[in-house]
Amino acid sequence: MQTELSSQAQALLATPFSPDFLPGARSAVGTCLRVEASEKVTLITDRVTAPIAASLAQELAANGCRWDVFVLEDLAPRPLAGMPAEVLADMETSDVSIFAVAVQQNELLSRMQMTNVVNRRHIRHAHMVNITPQIMCEGMRADFYRVDQLSQKVIEKVRRASVIRATTPAGTDIRADLNPGYHWLKTSGIISRDKWGNLPGGEIFTTPGEVNGTFVVDGVVGDYLCARYGLLEANPLTIEIRGNRIVSCESENRQLRDDFWAYTHTDENSDRVGEFAIGTNLGVERVIGNILQDEKFPGIHIAFGNPYGEHTGAPWTSTTHIDVVGLRFDIWVDDEQIMQGGRFLIEA
Repeated sequence: MQTELSSQAQALLATPFSPDFLPGARSAVGTCLRVEASEKVTLITDRVTAPIAASLAQELAANGCRWDVFVLEDLAPRPLAGMPAEVLADMETSDVSIFAVAVQQNELLSRMQMTNVVNRRHIRHAHMVNITPQIMCEGMRADFYRVDQLSQKVIEKVRRASVIRATTPAGTDIRADLNPGYHWLKTSGIISRDKWGNLPGGEIFTTPGEVNGTFVVDGVVGDYLCARYGLLEANPLTIEIRGNRIVSCESENRQLRDDFWAYTHTDENSDRVGEFAIGTNLGVERVIGNILQDEKFPGIHIAFGNPYGEHTGAPWTSTTHIDVVGLRFDIWVDDEQIMQGGRFLIEA
């Protein structure tokens, strides 16, 4: 049980926040992470996200667990060249960690250093990258038990499948041939020691064997490009994929095209499809221009770069990872259609 709070924790508890954040904070601490009073929690935040972190801190304090908070700007200049040693050291003695931060360009390495500790120690970790007040009041209010039930039904189907096909009215037409040697993961929002998860949760994913076809990004692109370009329905990005690699991309927004191309050609595997995923968060009704929530939107999203091989079993890696999200999918798992017009045909 918490006996004495650090000055940083006391300051965070004194930070004002909207009471509208509390349902999402209770869901994060109680439902998704299932924090027990006997456990220790590392809470990582920044100045931008401090009000949201304050709502999480209030729930941790009410829980009675031991916890401490680290505000990144108090420890190192931004963008981070690496995760501060104080944070990593605290995580070494924690059962749970929460990362609620507005990330900046070129900070992926610092997050990978953090998740390396999570993976090695099997910490229950909530990854709340670029969490916003809107997401706290939308995606974080989902019924995560229902999302988990739907995710389980979908993952049972895809684990038996060899091919997934998907089309959209905007022109997406892709085929993913699955590798039976790679694992499917469920990150439904109910976080376990086996796999850390984003919050809000609601997806299943794998590394595909091979993806071919056209993917029209009329939703959003990920990482820092998401904040830069926002919603893309009016000016989509069209990506041609052959043999699991990007062969071309086009958009009327030439700067988007050039930035995306540069990002996906950072290293030898940055243009390789590392993640093939199906969003399952039934509480997300539209894309909002924030990849943390938008990749949970029901439909297909894929990511180029790092395949999270420590979980999927993929034997290659990359220093980058960028998601792309489309809208209004029809999806077939082998010959069974499981989604039509963006709506699941499976009961949750």
